[in-house]
Amino acid sequence: MVQRRRLLFMSVAAIAATGSNRIFGASSAWADTITLPFNNGERPLVQYPEKRPMIGVTQRPPQLETPFAIFNEGVITPNDAFFVRYHLADIPLEIDTSKFFVEVKGKVTTPLRLSVADLKKLPATEIVAVNQCSGNSRGFFTPRVGGGQLGNGAMGNARWKGVPLRVVLERAGVQAGARQVVFGGVDRPVADGTPDYAKALDIDHARDGEVMLAYGMNGQDLPMLNGFPVRLVVPGYYGTYWVKHLDEITVIDGVHDNFWMKTAYRIPDNECNCVVPGAAPAPTIPINRFTVRSFITNLADGAVVKAAADVQIKGIAFDGGKGIRDVAISIDSGKSWSPTTLGLDIGRYSFREWQTRIRLPAGTHAVKARATNNAGDVQPMEARWNPSGYLRNVIETVRVTAV
Repeated sequence: MVQRRRLLFMSVAAIAATGSNRIFGASSAWADTITLPFNNGERPLVQYPEKRPMIGVTQRPPQLETPFAIFNEGVITPNDAFFVRYHLADIPLEIDTSKFFVEVKGKVTTPLRLSVADLKKLPATEIVAVNQCSGNSRGFFTPRVGGGQLGNGAMGNARWKGVPLRVVLERAGVQAGARQVVFGGVDRPVADGTPDYAKALDIDHARDGEVMLAYGMNGQDLPMLNGFPVRLVVPGYYGTYWVKHLDEITVIDGVHDNFWMKTAYRIPDNECNCVVPGAAPAPTIPINRFTVRSFITNLADGAVVKAAADVQIKGIAFDGGKGIRDVAISIDSGKSWSPTTLGLDIGRYSFREWQTRIRLPAGTHAVKARATNNAGDVQPMEARWNPSGYLRNVIETVRVTAV
């Protein structure tokens, strides 16, 4: 087991002096950029420890988006390409697992203080699940909304290994009347008045056997920037609940009403979780499960293909846990749809690959992918709007020219 994991921080001046591109906070790749397909979409490509070049969104704290081409390489997102999202700037630069503990407290009979070694002695389980940032694809919202202007790369699919939260709560003994479980991590605010980051799950959800204290990711220890040594995994729920560097689990008999639950990460409480652009939603509820989504991964917008010839088209689809029933393709802007062939099902919370072949006559075509899950939920043809830029799942369009 890795006993200590460290990230080094260097100033921009030190970077220039050393020419290093394996440092925390910046890299010699600052001059290299990528332009995402929306207004103000130019981003630097940066490299951090344990990561390949990623799309830099912010530096402090680091926010890194996965270049979209990665999703065409396979259904599992490599650890070194997995997106990074923090809320607070005082993130851990070094963690010694011999001194790291997860405390379980609050409305429990037996408070616990578990080391990583203790967790690894408990019954382990694995699950393949997508982690997706709530603001994934926010940059495509029209009218524009505040927040990180992300493309479609703030998501990733991994095989997580760890201990079901239910096992830990059973050892602690949840007391009668418990309503929620609150989770906190090592990262901290740097300014007075900034609320510490914590998220809560209802007690029944916390004990469903799928929520996990994960210490493994794709057969390795978690990368530092993805929550080493322990993070919460909440399959089917947006990444805001997937607390990194998890060190506190508190069982409460009320409803947690901190800023991150009561004010932030809220969506309109209606059937579409949307409002007319410019309207203020009322009432709202905490963001929760993913919407159903699909993406074409092997053809970028503006691609040129051979006319009247077989062209392979493939992609991925996922939802919040019902599982993908089918993905259909349209080559005539949604007037008609044709089925695709689904790939191997490796779990209802995972990306599901799909593929087919199409023939396009000469000219420009709008190719669309539409997913339906096992509950019958279908992606909408028109984009829905809310003031936080959440839940985007409109049918994606790739414009292709056949010559």
